[in-house]
Amino acid sequence: MNYIASIGSYSIMIREVFKKPTKWSVMKTLILKEIDELIFGSLGIIIFISFFIGGVVTIQTALNLTSPLIPRSLIGFATRQSVILEFAPTFTSIIMAGKVGSYITSSIGTMRVTEQIDALEVMGVNSLNYLVFPKIIALLMYPFAIAIAMYVGILGGWIAGVFGGFSSSADFIKGIQNEFIPFHITYAFIKTIVFAFVIATIPSYHGYYMKGGALEVGKASTTSFVWTSVVIIILNYILTQLLLG
Repeated sequence: MNYIASIGSYSIMIREVFKKPTKWSVMKTLILKEIDELIFGSLGIIIFISFFIGGVVTIQTALNLTSPLIPRSLIGFATRQSVILEFAPTFTSIIMAGKVGSYITSSIGTMRVTEQIDALEVMGVNSLNYLVFPKIIALLMYPFAIAIAMYVGILGGWIAGVFGGFSSSADFIKGIQNEFIPFHITYAFIKTIVFAFVIATIPSYHGYYMKGGALEVGKASTTSFVWTSVVIIILNYILTQLLLG
């Protein structure tokens, strides 16, 4: 019953986020601030992870291609498919659930503990719209970060394959181009938009409705990361079945 109550509270929160909007002059500043902190502040870790994930996928694929009958271009093909379909959108989103989600929960939770949210309500401000809406809009830029992750992941695979002696540059590039389906990019971006909404709202929910003091802020951050990751994995399965099944 607690889970059902939480789902209900979350749904009510989403409805309230879009009611009684904050003045645009204020909202514009908040959105730009969130884009800087949530997206551009995360590009470093996204690029770092994507580069090495692409390299690892290439090396593992190459080491498992023991038959001389299998073309070496399959290394590039497998790297492209793995990075675009799963590692860039899904694995990166789980990392972002930890980095960005914990930040969102702790920042809103701290405002709840220090009664800043109550002060906003007293001033007649819709606190949910003021706090959560800018994060949702900012994370609409998330596909931009995932596009960079795709590029860097494939680049990392190419560097690992060519300079590690597992594949020639021509074979790897041939594999990247082989049987490319443009819808796979669309599929990855659709997943990314859905995951971005989850990353923006579930941590906000745990921060906004938390009770207690500073210790509970830390617990809420951990709980929000767990549930955000669980929802991302479940939605990943559902979206893959709907879009590619």
